[in-house]
Amino acid sequence: MKAGIVGLPNVGKSTLFNCLSNAKAQSANFPFCTIEPNVGVVNVPDPRIQRLESLVKPEKVQPATVEIVDIAGLVKGASKGEGLGNQFLGNIRETDAILHVLRCFEDDNIVHVDGSIDPIRDKETIDMELQLKDLETAEKKLEKVKRAARTGNKEAQKEEAALSKVKQGLEAGKSVRAIDLTEEERKDFIKPLQFITDKPVMYVCNVDEGAAVDGNAHVDRVREAVKEENAEVLVLAVGTEADITELDDFEERQMFLQDIGLEEPGSAKLIRGAYELLNLQTYFTAGVKEVRAWTIPVGSTAPQAAGVIHTDFEKGFIRAEVIAYTDFDSFGSEAKVKEAGKMRVEGKEYIVQDGDVMHFRFNV
Repeated sequence: MKAGIVGLPNVGKSTLFNCLSNAKAQSANFPFCTIEPNVGVVNVPDPRIQRLESLVKPEKVQPATVEIVDIAGLVKGASKGEGLGNQFLGNIRETDAILHVLRCFEDDNIVHVDGSIDPIRDKETIDMELQLKDLETAEKKLEKVKRAARTGNKEAQKEEAALSKVKQGLEAGKSVRAIDLTEEERKDFIKPLQFITDKPVMYVCNVDEGAAVDGNAHVDRVREAVKEENAEVLVLAVGTEADITELDDFEERQMFLQDIGLEEPGSAKLIRGAYELLNLQTYFTAGVKEVRAWTIPVGSTAPQAAGVIHTDFEKGFIRAEVIAYTDFDSFGSEAKVKEAGKMRVEGKEYIVQDGDVMHFRFNV
């Protein structure tokens, strides 16, 4: 599962990617600096794993990770192949969620492809290109479905109705995620087509240092514009974040953050937000050899969670011994949790909860 960073050229995508991944993608003051998508595997900041480490004192610690992709800047006409349009659209189709960076700061030294700062116009430019691509997909599919619907095929008629709604919505400038569809229509007909504008999105408003805490008028406009989309808006001073990541000393970084009024780097919020956007959650294994965070989709069963460690664990699953993270935290050790009768034994139907500390029993 991976999240793609998108936006117009020169809005701060590669600088943000560098902050997140330490992969040091080239960032420069001209468009198309990122040609091939850079991929970074980023640790998910989670205080729970640090707490487990302090309690268990393992030989090693392995946090959860999320994959972030830095995709080339898009320009008008991308849906028809302008700029790096086809490549951009191909790269974005392969991601599972979108981090859409919008420039919400003024700086005469950094050129804007359209000559002025207007995040709503920028958002609409990208939305339109993605919507045009989705419209192409919807029209192709609708053509096939209509033929089947004419023969009286009930399922095809339902699909035709859903796709017609999508087509009308896209023509009206709406993204698929904002179109009014039933849950059944989305599951049966829309999800399989992998529309780009149906992917979950977070809007990252790139501001200057002075607006890092409360945002600014540009951010207010973005919040208003995305209300219908059920999308999160995150305010991030990307240039400042880049300065913070350059500091090697933890204390210095904390002082820098305090000076600008932040408790933690915005990039940490962004990584956690991307993790949630991808509908992922964490469970832990905690032993003297290793404390490790494992990533699973929300709603996974105990055998599916076991399968992330090794497929044999899923095939031969017998049971899971489960401790809620809050119990491990308050009692301080596995032994004390057991003494208090707080360890549970769960079977194949158990839906894993975020933060569960688990041991699996299996037979191969």
